[in-house]
Amino acid sequence: MQCPRDAVALIEERHEGIEVDHCPSCNGRWLDHHELDELEARAAPDENQRRATIVYARRESELACPVCGKLMWAFNYRAYDLELDTCEDEHGFWVDAGEEGRIRDVMEERVRGLNRAASAEQAWGEFLRGAGGRSMWDQIGGFFRGRRR
Repeated sequence: MQCPRDAVALIEERHEGIEVDHCPSCNGRWLDHHELDELEARAAPDENQRRATIVYARRESELACPVCGKLMWAFNYRAYDLELDTCEDEHGFWVDAGEEGRIRDVMEERVRGLNRAASAEQAWGEFLRGAGGRSMWDQIGGFFRGRRR
């Protein structure tokens, strides 16, 4: 396979335990379709934490798929400012130099956000149970009704 950026022959290497094709010239990497899932799983082992749309702001890319030669699609990965290119026939993803680390960072940030949300939801549930299941507005209304006497 050849690099979609500069047509240099890609070299197979292991990156974070995943076999990827690496361009020795531009330092980009070709991830087969399942290899992006594997890279994400390293940062977020729980499959529920990885569920969500990964393609946002899809547009035509100027790069051709190194497998089939068709023009790929560029997109913002998980709505972050991280552009990846993908083959519409699901051959894989082109990741420019340094972006594989940003994929891991995005997934780790997503996991932290989901953990914060779960913690906040649990705290809110405990608060409501402590309040007898009444809503905040019921409690405020009760406070003022009791002061009219």
